[in-house]
Amino acid sequence: MAGFLVELRMYGYAKEYAKHRVYSVAKKFRVKGVTRKKVVPHVSLYGPGRTNDIAQVISAIKKVGQRYTLVPFKVKGFGYFDTRPKVIYLDIIPSPELKELRWELSRELRKVSTGQSWDRGRHHSFHATIAFHDIDRKFNQIWSYLKSEEQPNIDQHLLRITVIGNGRRIVCEYDLLLKRVLNRRQALSKSWWRRTWKRLRELQGLPPEKPIPFMERLKTLFRFG
Repeated sequence: MAGFLVELRMYGYAKEYAKHRVYSVAKKFRVKGVTRKKVVPHVSLYGPGRTNDIAQVISAIKKVGQRYTLVPFKVKGFGYFDTRPKVIYLDIIPSPELKELRWELSRELRKVSTGQSWDRGRHHSFHATIAFHDIDRKFNQIWSYLKSEEQPNIDQHLLRITVIGNGRRIVCEYDLLLKRVLNRRQALSKSWWRRTWKRLRELQGLPPEKPIPFMERLKTLFRFG
């Protein structure tokens, strides 16, 4: 059986903010639970799961994704799971559309795969992990530090449903705005991403985005102190 995970990946300012928080906590408190691997800010929607046929998983995701287009959510504040090991995360406030999409994904995917206990219920804890595994002894310090910082309040949309396979590699993505499955090469393509972004602005009634000069892009990347 093949292992897989279904997630949404952050983009733009929310992505850079989440990465900044992960690395700032890791550096300040010398913890490495999240930074042992490449940091890709995301929210898990299903799994990890296992299936005998990944094509059936992709078909199930496409079936659900075709019913949705604009699916907003908000990155707002911080939270934690008081488990062992503890987990500190960016809190994700889902819209009714995101809640329903996640639940429909769960029902369809459980027909063709094995998931986790948390996949079986309608309630789901939407979150993006900042630190875990090696933080228990430093939890109070990390939590106090984050609560003293300005709390994030960032609007986002779920643009693509991402299927992750072995080695944390993208298998494919279903693009909600373009209404198509993108293979790994297309999912990683900047030109395909520009199409997705252009379509989002069209649906929001916004004019085409102007190209950003190189120096302005640098300022955006290094806006955090």
